[in-house]
Amino acid sequence: MWILSAPSGSASMSVVTLALTVLTSSQAILIVWSKRAGKYEYSVTTANFMVETLKCALSLAALTRIWRSEGVTEDNRLNTTLDEVIVFPIPAALYLVKNLLQYYIFAYVDAPGYQILKNLNIISTGVLYRIILKKKLSEIQWAAFILLCAGCTTAQLKSNSDHVLQTPFQGWVMAIVMALLSGFAGVYTEAIIKKRPTRNINVQNFWLYIFGMIFNAAAILVQDFDAVMNKGFFHGYSFITVLMILNHALSGIAVSMVMKYADNIVKVYSTSVAMLLTALVSVFLFGFDLSLAFFLGSTVVSVAVYLHSAGKLQR
Repeated sequence: MWILSAPSGSASMSVVTLALTVLTSSQAILIVWSKRAGKYEYSVTTANFMVETLKCALSLAALTRIWRSEGVTEDNRLNTTLDEVIVFPIPAALYLVKNLLQYYIFAYVDAPGYQILKNLNIISTGVLYRIILKKKLSEIQWAAFILLCAGCTTAQLKSNSDHVLQTPFQGWVMAIVMALLSGFAGVYTEAIIKKRPTRNINVQNFWLYIFGMIFNAAAILVQDFDAVMNKGFFHGYSFITVLMILNHALSGIAVSMVMKYADNIVKVYSTSVAMLLTALVSVFLFGFDLSLAFFLGSTVVSVAVYLHSAGKLQR
């Protein structure tokens, strides 16, 4: 339950960020493993619904523990106003579309291509962070953004292939849409949860996930109603599917912690480092070849992370 508690210092925040990195690095692997014969035998809409339900349940469990130890206060009570709760449907709807695209994009791109296109999120987040939150990024931080994109891309290039970036048009469109949705939803959510800094993060998460459940339930009715009625809600689920749902739920909570007590930029760098960690794990699982490009790319990413930290301290 530590991940559901407010971090009390920089060390705790570092633990949360590390957890996010580890969880994110295993997401793509679990999604691929959840396929059977190249297809999802389960309904991805029901999987997303279960992710939101689990996150909501975990947030409520954390609140129950807080109520027992500290009592119900103005900052941790679930009762709210329309003005406070009306802002949550926007990011919930954006995350719905983004999370669904996360499954379907693999029909158009392979793993290296997906990792490369995913880096578009880095730039979109930086630009939207400046526009929405009105926070100026230093020149060093902008340089770090560029270096991070170059490093992550270089790390995933294959020297013996000329077709790594030649993905279908649909793949590019989906990747760009995912980057914009992820960037806007992330920055917008950060603005919401930081608007009331004393408000308990689990209360804010609870309402966000409630709307996530509502929208995902609507997606089930629209997209998979017949399949769910004929085959059952949990048809096609496996142990890997359950692990994937648990991973997504804990990742979502970790992201909210980072947004509340750090910022969305930290989340972007965490997920980018996770991409490199995924490649390292793939060495043992899939025989991934650690090329010179990977070594150089990981070095550039390390420099970019350092420059981002240095630029943040100088602001």
